[in-house]
Amino acid sequence: MTTESPVLTVKNEDAFLNDQAQAMRAGVYELLGRLLASEPTEEVLQVLRNIGEVDASEGEVAMGWELMKQSALKANEQDVKDEYLDLFVGVGRGELVPFGSWYVTGFLMEKPLAVLRTDLAALGIERQEGIVESEDHIAALCDAMAILIRSGTEVPFARQKSFYNDHIEPWAATFFKDLQSAKSAHFYRSVGFFGEGFISFESRLLAMKS
Repeated sequence: MTTESPVLTVKNEDAFLNDQAQAMRAGVYELLGRLLASEPTEEVLQVLRNIGEVDASEGEVAMGWELMKQSALKANEQDVKDEYLDLFVGVGRGELVPFGSWYVTGFLMEKPLAVLRTDLAALGIERQEGIVESEDHIAALCDAMAILIRSGTEVPFARQKSFYNDHIEPWAATFFKDLQSAKSAHFYRSVGFFGEGFISFESRLLAMKS
């Protein structure tokens, strides 16, 4: 497993929509999806430990990369697994409920999920067999965005924007803020900070592209 450690800024929308930049965006979504889908393995933690030099003064995303790196360097795999379970699984439920319907309506399995399933079907994206979580789990939405980005010209940029605006933008930043302040969060505090910064970046980027 590999990922890049870019410093993301929005200066010129056309320059940022080249293939390398798109791959970078997809890679970030995939990393967030992996960190939020299940307990991180030692391999995942090592990816973060191997993040290269980052100038944390260049913005929230850059600072988030550095915070995740430093948190991973201090992390113990078992402790991080226990933290994940406390945050997202728990006994009955975890401290946080990482589903879009919950954040938008206060309930699980509500209308936002039905709309999401219709949109995913139209895009040809299906839930993998054996996955019990509904499609509005934050990790699943990160994976869906990565798929759309990596589809290149098969999925117009406007479709990426529409999917993001409908299913991620209304609640993801709030989720990542909650993750930073969760009582059980230690390593995941840095993930929350990075996630909030990246969502802010994506919102600015997608707003620039009409």
